[in-house]
Amino acid sequence: MESDLSYGVTRRALDQADTASANRRWWDEEAHAYYLEHGDFLGDDDLVWGPEGLREAELGLLGDPRGRRVLEIGCGAAQGGRYLRSQGADVVSTDLSAAMLRQGRTLNARSAHGVPLLQCDAIALPFAAASFDLVVTAYGAVPFVADSAGLMREAARVLRPEGRLVFSTTHPMRWAFADAPGPEGLVVHQSYFDRTPYVEQDDSGRATYAEHHRTVGDRVREITGAGLVLEDLVEPEWPERNAQVWGGWSPLRGRLIPGTAVFVARRPSAG
Repeated sequence: MESDLSYGVTRRALDQADTASANRRWWDEEAHAYYLEHGDFLGDDDLVWGPEGLREAELGLLGDPRGRRVLEIGCGAAQGGRYLRSQGADVVSTDLSAAMLRQGRTLNARSAHGVPLLQCDAIALPFAAASFDLVVTAYGAVPFVADSAGLMREAARVLRPEGRLVFSTTHPMRWAFADAPGPEGLVVHQSYFDRTPYVEQDDSGRATYAEHHRTVGDRVREITGAGLVLEDLVEPEWPERNAQVWGGWSPLRGRLIPGTAVFVARRPSAG
C-alpha cells in the first residue's frame, strides 16, 4: 500500500469508475519517477513478487513458462513480462496507465526480451475466452480496482482449462497497522475488517489515488467464486539480504509481520 499521510488522505466509498480514473491519472503522472526510484530494485527484465525482493527465479511459483501463452496484467513497465519472455514464454503485458506503458517501451528498446504492450483495464480484458495458460501480476491491478471479484472472473475467463492465475498484493493483515516503516508501523490502528477504501484526494474532493482492502477470506471467496481453485497462498519472509525501505515495508516490520501475499490459483478442466 502506497503511503501518503499528507492533506487529502481519507477513507471513503469509491466506485470502480472513479477508482480507475484516479489511478490512471496517478500512475500517468508518477510513472517515470516511480521507475527512477524503484527501477534498480525491480530490474528491467525480472519478476519481483514484492518489496521483500524475492524473485520468481527463487520462488518458482509459475512453473516452467517455456512455450506458454502468458498475460501480464497491471504490468507497470512490464519487467515481469520481459523476464517471462526471457524464459521462453509468449507474453502480452497490459496496464491501465499509458505512461507506464511508455516506460515499458523504453525498456523494451534496450532489452533482448521486449514484449507487446497493450493499454486496458484489468476488469475488461480485450481477449477471447481461454486465450492464455497463465495470468500474472506482481502488485499490479488487484489492489487498485474496486471490483476485485470482477477482476478474478475476467482472469478466469481468459484462462484455458488447467491455466493458472498468480498474483501478489499487499498482505491483508497490513491494513490494520499504521503504514510506516518504523516502530509505529507495528501498532494496530484500525479494524482489519474495515474495508473502506484508502483514498487520496485533491482540494475539490476528487480522488487522485485509491486502494481497496480485502481480507484473506474475501480474496479466497473471490477466487473460488470465479470458478478457480486456490492451490497456494505464499507469505514471503523478509530476507536478511534486503536492507531497503520501500514505503511502509522495511526489515523491521518484514521480520515480524507479513507484507506480501501471493495467491496461486488454477482453472480446473471442465467436467
